[in-house]
Amino acid sequence: MTVKRNKTKLCLPFKGTWVVFWGGDTKKLNAHHDVDNQRFAFDFDVLDDKGKRYKGKGKRNEDYYSFGREVLAPADGIVIEVVDGVRDNKPGSMNPYLALGNTVIIRHRRNEVSVLAHLKQGSVKVRAGDKVKTGQVVGLCGNSGNSSAPHLHYHLQDNEIIQEGKGIKCYFQKVMIEIKKGKQRKREYSPIKGDIIAPY
Repeated sequence: MTVKRNKTKLCLPFKGTWVVFWGGDTKKLNAHHDVDNQRFAFDFDVLDDKGKRYKGKGKRNEDYYSFGREVLAPADGIVIEVVDGVRDNKPGSMNPYLALGNTVIIRHRRNEVSVLAHLKQGSVKVRAGDKVKTGQVVGLCGNSGNSSAPHLHYHLQDNEIIQEGKGIKCYFQKVMIEIKKGKQRKREYSPIKGDIIAPY
């Protein structure tokens, strides 16, 4: 059975304003598009008011505005898997052997599983078996795994086993999106590459 969209009511997995670095339904918008379980994945990042991802030369993870920011459970659920011991990469270097890096996987309901990846080493605050609530801090944004710079990877899939999952398109309940004339509130919105968004 193919799940076309989420039934679980999802909130954005962070506080504050972030940019959608990758996200959408096409390969042009989304570098994950050709991977079955990540077809509708998002990479979220934080920019300053000049549109830069980092201060200085960006040679350290700490230079990046997203590094160390809180990552939240997007909905109630049960934590089914946790990885927390993968070291963070130096910016520009990637670790394809442990692709997701430090990760929290949450089952919301049958056939709906959230994957929050590339978290900061040692920052995960939950364990497998824990019940979590919407908005609960599960870890901090990092640069572990197949990641060349700090950011948050998020996707929803239909199977608890990562490699056997199919991606599910996500619509978040309440999203504030920046537009030319200011800000606009959207409900049941699926962000795309380039969107500057925040929860409300």
